[in-house]
Amino acid sequence: MKKLKHLFTFAALIVFAASAFAQKAKDSTKYNFITIDGKGGIHNHAGTKLGYITKDNIVKDNQGHTLYFIDRDGNVVDAKGNKLGKAAKNGNYYNNEGQVVLQLKNVDEAKCEILDPKGHSWGYAHRNYKLHTCAAHCFLLEKQKLEQAKKDSLSKKGKS
Repeated sequence: MKKLKHLFTFAALIVFAASAFAQKAKDSTKYNFITIDGKGGIHNHAGTKLGYITKDNIVKDNQGHTLYFIDRDGNVVDAKGNKLGKAAKNGNYYNNEGQVVLQLKNVDEAKCEILDPKGHSWGYAHRNYKLHTCAAHCFLLEKQKLEQAKKDSLSKKGKS
């Protein structure tokens, strides 16, 4: 009876640990994997809509706030008018220093894979939205800003 109790406790610990690690892994990729569908919807890997692309190449979050837009020359410009980088017609996204941040690889007729310079996948974009590979990068940066603001707010509350 004692052995059975220990075995059951050990099994419960393994299940608990596995679920805890699996949850962390799922949350860490929540915004790192982006899909841009054929209608301009931007989704995370779980299918949650994060934002959308308007017909005027303006990218907005779900609250309607402009994250960036792409001008006629391919410049990616944030809502405050700051140039973030350049979107090439082939889908590559370059920072202001001219370094490749993201690039595209055609998967099939309708879908392109978004890759970082090391070849890691950041998601997929519909071929009609090749210019918007930078959306994956922008949504990741927005997530990082929100997390930092939350940390700063908590640390200020702790010091007060």
